[in-house]
This record gives sequence, C-alpha cells and structure tokens, in this order.
Amino acid sequence: MTASAAPAPRPPVTPPKLNPVRVHVPEEGVAERSTDFREILHAYSKEDAILEAKRCIQCRRPWCVEACPISQDCREYIRLVAADDFNGAAKVTLRENPLATCLCKVCYHYCEDSCVVKKKGVPIAIRHLKRASLELGDDDLAYVASAPKHQRVAVVGGGPAGFQAAWELGVRGYAVTVFEQEQLLGGLMQTIPAYRMTNADVEHDKSRLRDLDVTWVTDTKVGIEFPPEKLLEQGYQAVFISIGTSMHRVLKVDGDQLPGVLPALEMLKKVNRGEPVEIGKKVIVIGGGDVAMDAVRSSLRLAGSRDVTLVYRRGRAEMPADPEEIHGAEAEGIRFLFQKSPVRITGNGHVDGLVVESIELGPPDAGGRRSPVPVAGSEETLACDTLIVAVGQRADLRGFDAALDLKLTSQGWPEGKGPGFATSIPGVFAAGGRSVVYAMGSATQAADAIDAYLSGLRGEPTGPRPDPFGEPGTFQLPPGYTTPIRV
Repeated sequence: MTASAAPAPRPPVTPPKLNPVRVHVPEEGVAERSTDFREILHAYSKEDAILEAKRCIQCRRPWCVEACPISQDCREYIRLVAADDFNGAAKVTLRENPLATCLCKVCYHYCEDSCVVKKKGVPIAIRHLKRASLELGDDDLAYVASAPKHQRVAVVGGGPAGFQAAWELGVRGYAVTVFEQEQLLGGLMQTIPAYRMTNADVEHDKSRLRDLDVTWVTDTKVGIEFPPEKLLEQGYQAVFISIGTSMHRVLKVDGDQLPGVLPALEMLKKVNRGEPVEIGKKVIVIGGGDVAMDAVRSSLRLAGSRDVTLVYRRGRAEMPADPEEIHGAEAEGIRFLFQKSPVRITGNGHVDGLVVESIELGPPDAGGRRSPVPVAGSEETLACDTLIVAVGQRADLRGFDAALDLKLTSQGWPEGKGPGFATSIPGVFAAGGRSVVYAMGSATQAADAIDAYLSGLRGEPTGPRPDPFGEPGTFQLPPGYTTPIRV
C-alpha cells in the first residue's frame, strides 16, 4: 500500500520495564466446553486489558505492525488501551481493519510472533487487546465514502478477500457489488466453529459498511452460467475474483465413497447452519491443518463421546494448523496419531475402518518439508464409524475463462499473474491468501491496483486510501515502520 507524507510525531513514551508474564486470558474449562459449542476464550476485563497493555514497551520500530499483512497499527491501539482510552483504541483498530470483530477471535496473530517481548517471555496479547478495544470501546462506527467515482466494481466471492476489497473500494467512492455463492457471507470463515467465532461476528463487521455503496448479493454463483467476463459487459469497469478454496480434496483411496465418509468443509458448514450431521461414536479425522482441527474438535462436541482421533501423515512439528488450536484439541482429549498415512477405507455398506501405514520422514524437499516415505509391512486397521476427510481444498474454477491465465498457488487459490494481481483480461484482478488476514492483505494490494486502473480510465491520479471515517488525511504507515515482515 502506498503511504502518504510523514505523519505527525507520536507523543513521547517512557518504556516500562519489560514484564515477561502475560495477563491470563479468561477461558472455559475443558470439561465444560467439550460438550457443546460455547465460546472458549473470553474478553479481558477493563482492568486486565489495561494491565496487559502496559506490558507493551512501545518499540520505536513497530515490529508488530510490520508483521501484519494489513499493516494494522496495533502498537497505537495498545498504547490507547494502556491509557484507558478504549474508544480511541476501537477507532484505531477499525481504521485499517474492517473485519476486526472476526480477527480479534481467529487471527493467526503474526504480530505476536514478532513481538520483542517474546524474546524474554510471553508476547503481548495483541489479538486479545484488539478484542478489548472493540468490546470495551465504541465499535459501532460507520465507514464514510469519499466523493462518488461513478464507476462500478464487481467482487466475486464474499470471503475475507472480497470483504476487504469491497471496503477498500467503497471508502474510495466506488460502487461495489459483492457476489457470494453461499447464503451467508464470510467464505471459509463460515466453516469456523462457534466456539471460536460466529456469523454474528461477520454481520457485526458488515454493519459498519452500511453507509458505503456496497451491495451484497448472496446465493449467486459466478461461474458456468454467469462467467466473470460477463460482468464487464454488464457495465462493471473492474472485477475482483476472490473465490478462495471452497471445494474439498478427496483421498483417492479405495472406499472413499462409502457412507460415513464425510468431507470436512461440508460437515463444518452444516454444523454452523444448525443442520443435522450424523456423527458416530468412533470418529477419525484425516489431516493436519486448521480445517482438520475444526473438524476434530467439532466432532468431539457432536459425538457425545471422547473416542475421536486425528490421523496425520507427518509429525506434530510439521502440522500446518495454528498451534493454539492444536493445543486446544490436545487439552480436550483428542487422540493424535502421527506419521500414519491412509491406504484404504473398509466397510460393507458403511465405513467401519481405516487402513493406515506408518511413515518415515525423509530428507527435506526444496520447500524445507520432509517427504513422507511409507514403511513396508506396517499396515494396521483403525476402527471407526465416521471418517472425516480434511486433506486440503481447491478453488472451483468452472466457468472461468482460460484467457484469464490464472496462477494457482500451492494451497489452491487463484491469483492474477500481473502487477497488483491483474489477470490477462484488462480490468479483471484475482487474489486470495493462506489465512483470513493474509487474504485481506492481498485484497488491499489488488484494491490499490484496481483504483489505479480505474483512475487511469478517468484520467486522474491515484493515491492512498482516504480516512475511512471521513476525517482529514489518508492511510499512513506508523512512525518507525521500515520493512514488512512476511513469513
């Protein structure tokens, strides 16, 4: 994102003595939370939020901000929380983050990984202080649009990237229409269980866009019968494709079509919609990512028993899931079987077992991951009456013209290959990301490029995002910011 002129100097701050111990985040007990979908983590009290915020040493270089894909100025909202200015903290939080209610519960908090305090102890609870700023401050704020540009933009996909793009372009004065194939907005966030976040969180974030020229169209799939290129013919001057990875990958082993074998994505969507899901008493989930964690912990709550097992073909250290979710699953009594790979699924009319073989991890590949190597003669059968498959997702590109020349990332979402994620069709852009906030960051880059493209059509210069609350000034990186940290 392009930054404007240097901001006003920050008020002088006297760094406190480093305190390595985090203020405890309130949490439901394991025995109570494992029986239903009640929220696990709770908000800080006002007193605890201030105490935790005062642990921040207000680094001159904002490492936490540099690690954030959307350049959220967490250093500043933490400073305001420490000063007991929760309204100010809420406004700063929402200034760069239209999905703050969701992210304060499910963000990977890359900011905390880069926190200097982590070198001596536990990093500042940045994500939880974001939540405190919203819940203890005034977060019912409405975004304000700039003067109308009289140009229309179509956004294909209502997940985090589509939501971010709609906000970025809406505050710039564009008329935006978001097309979402599901009944609810949020994309893959709609598979996140209620013990982490709910659809009410998505709707609360959406409510702040109420005064922008953003139209939400759900139950409408852009694809075979409604290709994205048609949107240009219908009067949209630009199109942003942010369809994510809504289709599950299959195991491709014998028995994978047996009744009782469930794709994790569909199972999680049904749970969140309150639809019945038939889960047995002996459940196995295959996979090691976030969807697998959500599936295995949801199964525990649905199964009414503690016989739930996760099978993963690599070791615990290689699991791509959020460590916080792995720890939560372990605490709840989920059984983990590492270095086991599916061979076939057994059953006579219904799944009754999974045959696995042991795996040894070979030398690291070009990406640094150790390749799994089967161990001869190591097959064994694990009994189960429900098998949930969470081995990855892919994009549904049916109806998307090959002329777009989309790049598929290693994790499956499509991107434009040109600057700002431009595709080979002028005016069409495409992006996504490996987590909610990374998808938002990619969408910001694409929105900047779309704004530049449309400004060129108008014969006008472009610039950084205006203040989203209609105040003077534009987006500015905080003082001391040097280089983005992207891992």
